[in-house]
Amino acid sequence: MKKSFSHVILLILTIVIVVSCNDQASLQGYFVDHQESKNFLTQDIPISMLKIDESKLSKEQKEAYNSVERLNFLGFKANESNADTLATELAKVKTILNSKKYNELLEFSDRGNKIVVKYIGDDTEAEEVIVFGSSKEMGFGIVRVLGHKMSPDKMATLASVLQGANVNEGQLQDVMNFFK
Repeated sequence: MKKSFSHVILLILTIVIVVSCNDQASLQGYFVDHQESKNFLTQDIPISMLKIDESKLSKEQKEAYNSVERLNFLGFKANESNADTLATELAKVKTILNSKKYNELLEFSDRGNKIVVKYIGDDTEAEEVIVFGSSKEMGFGIVRVLGHKMSPDKMATLASVLQGANVNEGQLQDVMNFFK
């Protein structure tokens, strides 16, 4: 009896170790692995740096805006000497974003630039919203939108508000200069 009990415990421990050693790449892991890499730029952007007049927001837009806490940016700058690296890194990011845990919200192309918006969660609440943009000439950028009780539908309505926002360019100067 004692021997079979120890076998059961050993089996449970083995299962726990195998399950916890999942080698599937995550976007957060990709950010961490590349934050100090050549041709990459990372930046945490607090939502408070956007100067949005909340009195002009609809109830849904205000709820969406207040649900966002911060944005994490990771960019890869393309140049003539790193085309192979760009292709490799793009393939890694696309593999991560093609995982079943990412739900597609929006995808479009404009003049050679491709934008994909995905989220982790369900139709009522997103744990994380991801905006991925790429261009052969410029490289790519990923923005992780992090917050609490974010609704995918409301996040889509918030995007139109953010287009007209008064952004504190001083805090985004590194990001803007990176792609020049």
